[in-house]
Amino acid sequence: MIIPIYEGVILGFTLAFFFGFGPAFFAIIQTSMHRGFWSGVILAIGVFLSDVALVALCFFGAISIINEPANHLIFGIISGTILIVFGIVTYTRKVEMQDDKNNKYQNKPGPITYLLKGFFLNIANPFVWIFWMGVVVGITAKYSDDIPFLMLFFSTTLITVLLTDIFKCFGSYKIKKFLTHKIMEIINKAAGVGLVLFGLFLIARVIFEF
Repeated sequence: MIIPIYEGVILGFTLAFFFGFGPAFFAIIQTSMHRGFWSGVILAIGVFLSDVALVALCFFGAISIINEPANHLIFGIISGTILIVFGIVTYTRKVEMQDDKNNKYQNKPGPITYLLKGFFLNIANPFVWIFWMGVVVGITAKYSDDIPFLMLFFSTTLITVLLTDIFKCFGSYKIKKFLTHKIMEIINKAAGVGLVLFGLFLIARVIFEF
């Protein structure tokens, strides 16, 4: 059973480092810097859970609902709007530097907030749907009669992505200690603008394709 683990790790690293620069990536970096390591980890777990849900949906065929050409417009607009809202909130939110002595934030959102944010940021990205649909279809077409292989392959892939996201949280949190309040504000606003632009791109893309 080494082959599915090996292939799963390769796919996980590929997804994390070559296809992982979407809205969820910027949210993980920004949250880890702005709210701390564990907040970033919880958000990363939300992203992980959304990936698990998408893989399951692909297996059960629900992905066909999203993939119907007639539904592209409505789902594209909804996804883009969600990203724009997250972007505006991120851009307008006041940056509060962490107090190392107290190690707490005022009015810090609860873990459920970060979990849901990670989940919906990732699941609202149609490119993630397309990616997992392609992977699931390709792998199941080749190993449809080997259920243990499929379970081990996708488990390894998803866990690898989660571990790399946690590593990103750790790196961002450590870098944050060397950043000034002004630089943190710039990063915060850049992340917000990036989310808004990504949302506008998705909306424009489905409108012109529709």
